[in-house]
Amino acid sequence: MSAARAFAMQRRQATPEDIPFLLALRQRTMNSHVLASGGEVSDAHHMARLMHRFECAEILLHEGAPVGLLKVSRDPHEWVVIQIQLAPGFQGGGIGTGLLAEVIDEAARAGVDLTLSVLKANPAKALYERFGFVVERESEFSFDMRRKP
Repeated sequence: MSAARAFAMQRRQATPEDIPFLLALRQRTMNSHVLASGGEVSDAHHMARLMHRFECAEILLHEGAPVGLLKVSRDPHEWVVIQIQLAPGFQGGGIGTGLLAEVIDEAARAGVDLTLSVLKANPAKALYERFGFVVERESEFSFDMRRKP
């Protein structure tokens, strides 16, 4: 799937009925990165991350079926990319890049900084750097990054 088709991907607000899908998606897409960064992969830890700012979660749909998650908090002075996760069959085709480009454009139009946190072992850090994010802080497991409008 090309980056151009990312713009055609449907989105809808996540509901409590999506939690089983989202938990399984998080386990499939994040366990290796979390383990490589020295973090915890328990169901309780995944559930806590999943429920953080759940009201901001959007389900990504392909032909009506859920295939991913986009979670962005859009607070008045700063937006935070909380999570972008795609099912393995939808990774590597530009969808995540297209989604990130959309969020960056929206944040720039709103005139707000865009921040995110990325695990140290997650190769997505290079993508964020290509989009102009810079590391502001480093913790034991992750980098906190910011992009100015």
